[in-house]
Amino acid sequence: MSCGDPHETDCSEVLDHLYEFLDKEMPDGECTKFEEHFEECSPCLEKYGLEQAVKKLVKRCCGSDDVPVDLRSKVLGRIDLIRAGQAVPDQDVTAPDLMAPEVTVDLTAADVTSDVKK
Repeated sequence: MSCGDPHETDCSEVLDHLYEFLDKEMPDGECTKFEEHFEECSPCLEKYGLEQAVKKLVKRCCGSDDVPVDLRSKVLGRIDLIRAGQAVPDQDVTAPDLMAPEVTVDLTAADVTSDVKK
């Protein structure tokens, strides 16, 4: 995704690190670059708004669920491998016995777009 205009920070870089920005997991200087990019680039701003709305919706629907300890340790282990630049196994992080059998989120386009407009 790109608006076609040149930016100091490339759209691909912004989208590659969007979740770090959303989760406030990047240095302030990087955040400032992203904020400036969103002011210039409406497609990236729209994507940011959509992802922010989805994150709020998931938090509202699933925010009180406790994460199983085994699942948490597996996810953190994979994150450590990725940060260390090591190959990550292709196996799924979620083991069937760790996940609730029938957890669903009813997400409609109207839910997402109404949150984006707010």
